[in-house]
Amino acid sequence: MSEILSYLAVVLPADVSADAKLLALQCALRMNTHMRVTLSAGILRSLRINAVAACHELEQARWLSTVDGPGAAGFAADLRDTTLLAQSPARPGRRRAADWALRSGCPASAGTAEPLLRLQAIYVMAHSDPSSQEGVSECDRIIRDCAMVDHGLRGALNRLTATGILAEWQIWPVSGDVSWTLAPRHG
Repeated sequence: MSEILSYLAVVLPADVSADAKLLALQCALRMNTHMRVTLSAGILRSLRINAVAACHELEQARWLSTVDGPGAAGFAADLRDTTLLAQSPARPGRRRAADWALRSGCPASAGTAEPLLRLQAIYVMAHSDPSSQEGVSECDRIIRDCAMVDHGLRGALNRLTATGILAEWQIWPVSGDVSWTLAPRHG
């Protein structure tokens, strides 16, 4: 999961919205070997994003070409970046990761309906050790990978704490790293 989030941060424009990143995450994890992805209407509803606007952003970034939708039946697109074919794990593992991201980023789990905060919740959960529930990452990397254009990292971490995703966090001034502990229900 962390590889895909980093990949998206590199290939998508910095100003792409969190809605578009959440859709791109599902597309990258659910694509077939021909780089086509089909998302059901149920998956699109579960994402709780403006799918039409997100598709348009990803088309403008030349990351995908819409084949059908998004509409009442769902969405189909061809992904345009062949480096996705080199991503691991294998397709069944990516599908499990997509399901995990969908469940972890849903408003009930993330404690918020705001797409940016849901993307940040997925990020910290994906970068946390399952046994210790602790994680660490560079401030700049979190800002880049989570589509945070305004550098509001402290505010975002406070909001993740207030919504019950994080139990605690701190920024280490010397290294520029952020360390955190997930709240018990997310560990």
